[in-house]
Amino acid sequence: MKESMDRKVVYLEYLNRENNFHHHRYDDDMRQFEFIRHGDLRSVEATRKIMDSDGVGHLSDDPIKNLLYLNICHVTLCTRFAIEGGMDAEKAYNASDLFIQRSDKARTTEELYDLHIEITEYFTKQVAAAKNANVYSKPVIRCIEYIQNHLHEQITVKALAGMVGLNESYLSVLFKRETGMSISGYVIMKRVEAAENMLRFSDFTLSGISDILHFSSYSHFARTFRKYCGVSPKEYRDRYFGHVQL
Repeated sequence: MKESMDRKVVYLEYLNRENNFHHHRYDDDMRQFEFIRHGDLRSVEATRKIMDSDGVGHLSDDPIKNLLYLNICHVTLCTRFAIEGGMDAEKAYNASDLFIQRSDKARTTEELYDLHIEITEYFTKQVAAAKNANVYSKPVIRCIEYIQNHLHEQITVKALAGMVGLNESYLSVLFKRETGMSISGYVIMKRVEAAENMLRFSDFTLSGISDILHFSSYSHFARTFRKYCGVSPKEYRDRYFGHVQL
């Protein structure tokens, strides 16, 4: 059986090469799920981009069955990443069951395509809601959202205070009281989290990641990363590159 499957895989690789077909890149595929894990609605555009590409998997000659199987695979991964992001596990599994049932009842490719996108949006919003479940005040929520979307830029307390219309000192006290962290500490933590994802799922160089995430130098990035993760960026990439936890 194993030898037969190996031969089939090799033959399929040959056919795909002959037809100039390539599956989309692994890191592109994982990007949508990492956005979900962080409650970032850029997941929707990333999913749409994958679905509209020429690299979508061919799981059946029947277009409806093909999309049905893709939806089942997609909701399974969305569920796992949403739970990692903080969504209640029982709620996530129940939603997964319902989305698979709806996909099974769909009768057109348009219905299935729309469901595929809806799955992404639903789980992303659930993670975002879970992350804000601590009932942060509106100024703190706005700061958290801004920080998450601007890790590649310089972020200052002055700029955040101006954005939410509060005194710098008061915002600093408010932010630490509600999150348990200083603003600068929170920014660094989020940059390290982003660096972890980029080391696992992207081909950017170590120094490139340092620059993108606005660390003052590579040595600063390496020291900070080791402080939070216990290993250097290189050791982390060597250990986890391309590894997905399910």
